Amino acid sequence: MIEDINDNPPHFPQNNIVIQINEFAIPGTRFGLESAIDADVGPNSLQSYQLSYSEHFSLMAEYKAEGKNAPELVLEKPLDREQQSSHLLIFTAVEGGDPVPTGTTQIRVKVTDANDNPPVFSQDVYKVSLRENSPPGTFVLKVKATDQDEGISAEITYSFKTLRGIGNMFVLDHQSGEIKSNDPIDFEISSSYTISIEAKDGGGMTGECKIILDIVDENDNAPEVVFTSVSSSITEDAEPGTVIALFKTHDKDLGENGEVTCLIKEKVPFRIESSANNYYKLVTDGALDREQTPEYNVTIAATDRGKPPLSSSRSVTLRITDVNDNAPVFHQASYVVHVAENNPPGASIAQVSASDPDLGPNGRVSYSIVASDLEPRAMSSYLSVNPQSGVVFAQRAFDHEQLRAFELTLQARDHGSPALSSNVSLRVLVGDRNDNAPRVLYPALGPDGSALFDTVPRAAQPGYLVTKVVAVDADSGHNAWLSYHVLQASEPGLFSVGLRTGEVRTARALGDRDAARQRLLVAVRDGGQPPLSATATLLLVFADSLQEALPDLSDRPSPSDPQAELQFYLVVALALISVLFLLVVILAVVLSFRRSSSLATWGCF
Repeated sequence: MIEDINDNPPHFPQNNIVIQINEFAIPGTRFGLESAIDADVGPNSLQSYQLSYSEHFSLMAEYKAEGKNAPELVLEKPLDREQQSSHLLIFTAVEGGDPVPTGTTQIRVKVTDANDNPPVFSQDVYKVSLRENSPPGTFVLKVKATDQDEGISAEITYSFKTLRGIGNMFVLDHQSGEIKSNDPIDFEISSSYTISIEAKDGGGMTGECKIILDIVDENDNAPEVVFTSVSSSITEDAEPGTVIALFKTHDKDLGENGEVTCLIKEKVPFRIESSANNYYKLVTDGALDREQTPEYNVTIAATDRGKPPLSSSRSVTLRITDVNDNAPVFHQASYVVHVAENNPPGASIAQVSASDPDLGPNGRVSYSIVASDLEPRAMSSYLSVNPQSGVVFAQRAFDHEQLRAFELTLQARDHGSPALSSNVSLRVLVGDRNDNAPRVLYPALGPDGSALFDTVPRAAQPGYLVTKVVAVDADSGHNAWLSYHVLQASEPGLFSVGLRTGEVRTARALGDRDAARQRLLVAVRDGGQPPLSATATLLLVFADSLQEALPDLSDRPSPSDPQAELQFYLVVALALISVLFLLVVILAVVLSFRRSSSLATWGCF
């Protein structure tokens, strides 16, 4: 028999033993180890195992039925990969004999990861600001979360925990955690957003952070003018300060961007009064006159204090309603109308017109006659006026010879309450027509209708004033401009008649063959068109005395009426007396002249 000696130390099949243990392994868990190999036998064979100190592991060797020790690594304390991902142990095999030979190997325990750590953000709360009106795609923020696990357990994806309150306003990159705007940002819709972001690792564990996003206001909203109450009309006699409209202003911006001032763009008799915060009154600021401006279009401009400022405007139309503040006004200060006499009754002779700038009944005018200088005559029998049209009518035919002119007062009155009125004078001038023939005043006809006589001295020289035909015409102007003409003469060329004076003069001396008694027919014509005329018959007797003339007159037919004969002799007597009186006057003048001459002669010595 060969006796064994201790010439083979124990050794392990592997110089390095690698064991992977999950960090979730429970203390007491055993992990089998490969046994060492020892070629010796008996007392020199493998006797035991030893393990270097570790608070997490211990060594246990169990005796197997086949007589071998089976070493096991026992977990004594929970592992934490995030604190220590691997452990290095020295595993020693000890055999019998003297000296004691050993064999060693390294046990490397790799702690495998368990998803025991949630993602953690770098900040629990992120605060960031963003200007409104930033275009879509504007970078907002990048969140960052870490996970102490490894592998898939450390692969983090980001998502919105909830979309409530943000909708599609923002987009989140699930891998990078970068947040960008997706829609235009409007401060007036929301001045801030609170966004919850969730980070999830590959094992399903999550972490959460909160983002408080403040929107920075920009002056992107013009102020608005909102009328809360508007009177579409106002009377023109409204007192200054009368409220026309109530309105308010609103600007969605904040701060100076939302501070608003108001003004009226036009120069109108209105002003703005502030009544409360952003509430205003539009009131009258002066007298209104519908007749000058019947309607106003008032534009109110609202401007904020932003940089640059924004403004908007709103217009309101105000209609000025009428009051009876204007009396009718005649188109002329006075009226003068010419009416030819003998006009037909009922004829229109004039029309007066007045206007009233007021409206409706306030501007409707009626006409009437209120006075005239024909009083106390009945005015209505001369003229009338149509109350609506102002046409003046003659009620009768006028006679220039009776009434040449008259004046009346017409009134225009409106239908307001109280009514207003004004007066105007209308002077009517009655024009003459040639409706009156000349009337001969001298020579007058005798009582029997025959012509009277005049005496002419036989020695009368040419140009001697025999008599004068005197006539009048009731008409006027040219119609009364008389002319005298010889129509018939017993001895043509013996007498002449002054065209305008009517003076009958001798044209030549009386001839021996001329009859002592002459008959002259004189026509008196006026200047009318057509002219009217009258005639005068002159009986002229050439005689140096009345006694001489009487025989010539004896040839005249005797009057059939004794009364007419008496009147004839009275006229003859009157003519003789007139002649004697004329002679006495002439004699007195001559004597007076001679006496004055004698006194002047005596005064020279």
